[in-house]
Amino acid sequence: TRFNPANGVAAVAAAPLAFREPGFSFSISCMQTLLNEWRSAWSARALVWVLTRREVAARHAGTAVGVLWPYLQPLLTVAAYYLVFDVVFAMRLGEGAPTHAVGTFLVVGALPWMAFCDAVSRGMNSLIEAGSLLQKNPLPPVLMVARAVLASMVIYGPLLLLVALAYAPLHRFNLAVLAFVPLLVLQLVLCLLLGYLLAILAAALRDTVQLVGFLLSVGIYLSPILFPLSLFPEAWRWVLWLNPMTALVLGYQQVLLQGAWPPASVWLVGLLWLGGLALALNVVVARSRDQLVDWL
Repeated sequence: TRFNPANGVAAVAAAPLAFREPGFSFSISCMQTLLNEWRSAWSARALVWVLTRREVAARHAGTAVGVLWPYLQPLLTVAAYYLVFDVVFAMRLGEGAPTHAVGTFLVVGALPWMAFCDAVSRGMNSLIEAGSLLQKNPLPPVLMVARAVLASMVIYGPLLLLVALAYAPLHRFNLAVLAFVPLLVLQLVLCLLLGYLLAILAAALRDTVQLVGFLLSVGIYLSPILFPLSLFPEAWRWVLWLNPMTALVLGYQQVLLQGAWPPASVWLVGLLWLGGLALALNVVVARSRDQLVDWL
């Protein structure tokens, strides 16, 4: 081979890049399908916002109270918890609980759980409900899921912030209350990933809707929402971590009931759930891309 100084320098300089490129491209390509999906949603964010506003307005169209109903229903529910358990019966939790007032404890976990169930349920049904629209228009399916989940968060997000503001004076507005915002972001991403995954599975197999509905109805009992984690039998506490909301609920309780920053385990488990769901969703989206519209 003839030696060319210019080419030789170029070959030496490019050698490290050529060596690292396969591994780098593999790490990117393994999630490329999911990245493309969310890139499509971001590029159409104006359309997603319009669809989200219409979704919220359409939920109680024609009622006298109108758009206030979605906000009043969960707000009145948690207010009933506080009134019944703290004011009327003055029930108290035992030792080891983050707070002794039962109603105060229930509100912190129940409202995020209601937000989770609403977002996941609507996200799961979003593709089936938009089947005719997707068959007539070449829209990315992720837009329908994003619309449903964001519409739920538009309702529950302000309510959760209102609860945080109500609890903040209990700890003299400790800086730990700022952790409430990343916890909300984690919950939003969790609902988007899980809602999209379940939406595709529901399109392929309608039994998914019934199964998930049952799991959501019993999931509140497999989480530290109705009782503190310390009251659950220690040998069976691992079962609670199978619920994706357990880490987030513990984080909310740590911030609002104790005025402390959530421990590292809360963030670690939450990120593990997001990573696992992202990997599963990437595989499901890639394999269902050519058949999804036909399933609808």
